[in-house]
Amino acid sequence: MDKILSINLETSTAPIVQEVRGRDYIEYGTEDWKNLYPQFLIDLYYSSSTHAAIINQTAEIIAGEDLVCEEEDAINLETYVKLKKFLRHANSNESLHQVIKKVAFDFKLQGAYALHIVWNRERTEIVELYHVPVERVRAGRPNELGKIDTYFISADWGNTRTNKPYPITAFNVNDRTSGSQLLYTGAYSPNMDVYHTPDYIAGCNWALVDQRVAEFHLNNIENGFSGSYFISFANGVPTQEERRQIEQSLTDKFVGAANSGKFILTFSDDKTRTPEITPISVSDADKQYLALQELLVSNICAAHRITSKTLMGIDTSNGFSSNADELINAANFYQNTVVRGFQLNILNTLQTIFSVNNIDLPVEFVQLKPITVQFDSKTIREVMTIDEIRSDLGLEPLGDEDTVEQDVKLAKTEATELEKFIEEFGEDIPEDWELIDEEIVDGEHQDFNYEAELNSYNKTELASTGTARPNARSEQDGTNKSDNDFYKVRYVYTKDNFLSQEGSTRDFCNIMMSARKVYRKEDIIQMGSRAVNAGWGPRGAATYSIWLYKGGGNCHHFWLRQIYKTSSRGAKSNIKPSEAISYTKALSEGFTAERNDKLVAKPPKRMKNNGFLKPR
Repeated sequence: MDKILSINLETSTAPIVQEVRGRDYIEYGTEDWKNLYPQFLIDLYYSSSTHAAIINQTAEIIAGEDLVCEEEDAINLETYVKLKKFLRHANSNESLHQVIKKVAFDFKLQGAYALHIVWNRERTEIVELYHVPVERVRAGRPNELGKIDTYFISADWGNTRTNKPYPITAFNVNDRTSGSQLLYTGAYSPNMDVYHTPDYIAGCNWALVDQRVAEFHLNNIENGFSGSYFISFANGVPTQEERRQIEQSLTDKFVGAANSGKFILTFSDDKTRTPEITPISVSDADKQYLALQELLVSNICAAHRITSKTLMGIDTSNGFSSNADELINAANFYQNTVVRGFQLNILNTLQTIFSVNNIDLPVEFVQLKPITVQFDSKTIREVMTIDEIRSDLGLEPLGDEDTVEQDVKLAKTEATELEKFIEEFGEDIPEDWELIDEEIVDGEHQDFNYEAELNSYNKTELASTGTARPNARSEQDGTNKSDNDFYKVRYVYTKDNFLSQEGSTRDFCNIMMSARKVYRKEDIIQMGSRAVNAGWGPRGAATYSIWLYKGGGNCHHFWLRQIYKTSSRGAKSNIKPSEAISYTKALSEGFTAERNDKLVAKPPKRMKNNGFLKPR
């Protein structure tokens, strides 16, 4: 059997995969690029600006900002540390993300990627991982089961005499005889059993057109602009063979993009026998080239499944979109429908490698944000005045009367549902109560300065944001065994300062933090039935559990439990710092605070999927 597969789409860019007698590897090329299909794709990349821009940007989005291990409730610390070490050092020179950036580029450009896997001496673990350029890889002949168990590597498949291919064993977790193996994989390609084709393969001809148009214009600029010509010889009628030779000679010398702009030189001893050369002007040639340019850009983008040219850094006739929300939606759509498929394929491959090393923990990409989007419309409305927004839009500023009217309208809408809740249920701790301890709600204790905390409550004026309810009992309040000490349990909305944050804080979190109130557990739970943070519930719902999910997906805040104590319910004297007791001592005295869900003390940013229903 000479051929295991032959694809012929009647184009010069269709890949041809075939076995050749006398060779241990399977050739992969085109009619013009024999056994050099990956190199042909690289040539297209370097020759078409539109094609290259899409590949560069998409590869960056696939690779993301970094690779991180998702936190789990029941995580094995030793396994976690081992994985973090592998993420930092995939090999002696690179982190795993640096390797994956190269993998992502190959995956988009070639439709496949290759990894050189190095086992330890005992063959129990993978100790190093290297990227291998796909253009250097060819598959060996399949074994009796139809599987590829050997690949061949060459620095230049166009010159195998100098760069002799050498074999390398295919990656196999069940056969670790060889300490060095190659993992070659990619996305599914119809009718391809050995190699993988890129997802834009239907647009290769259009990228080739882009290359030819660029060559044509470049040569015209270098050699002087000229049109097509009608050539007439007046020295008799040559034979059919002579006519064919003359035509072929002219074709070889003057036809094609690379020959544009060249001139014709003739010699004759009789002026009447010189050839007549008549330029043939193409009507509306400039418009034809503009139409061709728009057509090829459109088809290249269609082949790559581009939803917005602006996302790829490609200018459009309308310029950059003035609607940031639409651009964000386009970026999310491209991320979920195109990029996510590439990322999941890479993650599945990494999980296979991690499982060998017993570090199979959930790993995710840190997604890139749309680089063309600085602020959404909501943020702009929050930080800019009406006149500043009108100025950016090229409109005249409003008059004083209009501005006053707008300010009155804004003032009337100040009392939001959240502020109404804070006014009704938010508490100020009076002076006859002492804060004796704070704790993370799931039981992890946290030291703090009692006296400083006490002073901060005594000196802060909070009356403008709500009515204090210091004597409202909570289901978590209680007394000790002797019933002579009374404990008050409240919760404060707190930010996790160890989380990095980009962009502005959402309104809900700003209002909750600035109010500086404490709340009963049952009141916070009741907050979940009111539209205090509309739009952040499941699938955009107006209400959700504020007790568990705080400000919604990606929120950096959590509920911190605070315990206050007084010697009697109506006591006016303050407890001295030396008399303040810890939560542990309160427990020993007979007071027990109700155990809460672990999610209460965890910011959504630290939850699975960053607090969203599905990965984003």
